[in-house]
Amino acid sequence: MSGVFADVLTVALIVVVAYLIGSISFAVIVSRWFGLPDPRSYGSKNPGATNVLRSGRKAAAIATLAGDGLKGWLAVVLAQWLAPRYGLTDTTIALAAVAVFLGHLYPVFFRFIGGKGVATAAGVLFALSAWLGLGLLAVWLVLAVGLKLSSVAALAATLAALPLAWWLGLPMVYLVAIGVIGVLLVWRHRANIQKLLAGTESGFGGRARPVKAKAEGGRDGSQQHGIEP
Repeated sequence: MSGVFADVLTVALIVVVAYLIGSISFAVIVSRWFGLPDPRSYGSKNPGATNVLRSGRKAAAIATLAGDGLKGWLAVVLAQWLAPRYGLTDTTIALAAVAVFLGHLYPVFFRFIGGKGVATAAGVLFALSAWLGLGLLAVWLVLAVGLKLSSVAALAATLAALPLAWWLGLPMVYLVAIGVIGVLLVWRHRANIQKLLAGTESGFGGRARPVKAKAEGGRDGSQQHGIEP
């Protein structure tokens, strides 16, 4: 019984650590580092790389994208490294994959206001299978460059993830985790889907007008507002 309790405790610890890693919002942290407004205060109000790009600072957007992707990859790789050492199964790795993604969507460090999860999901999928990650990246790039609509590219890659993972022969628990992440991604993009259906979805191909780092008359920039996309 003590062995079972120890296993459950270890799994729980790995899952909690994965969630905490996911809760690190790089969009907010990077924006503060670059002296930009909180990405939750302008544009789509989504703390993600696409919205940070609306500030006009490409370096900040790239840093956000890299950080969000890296944390998804790191949490899963950490679980992959720890699980066999403690006699745990692929289920632990799958739980960590979902946990880090949930951390990004609902970060405990940032009042549970998170991003849509595309970059973090990409990091998770690359960790689960490099071939899966590369295949979905190709789908995303073709549509993102061709249509200049990040939401369309993300949704297409999401829909392709599960069939490709199955074709690659990934474990069933991985398929379940990928399915859960896919459902959550579609849910988080529901507003984009409505805009796409209405023909009002904006792309990222246009030149962004820089968002001012300080609000006029503001004391510390905390009340600053940015442009709409």
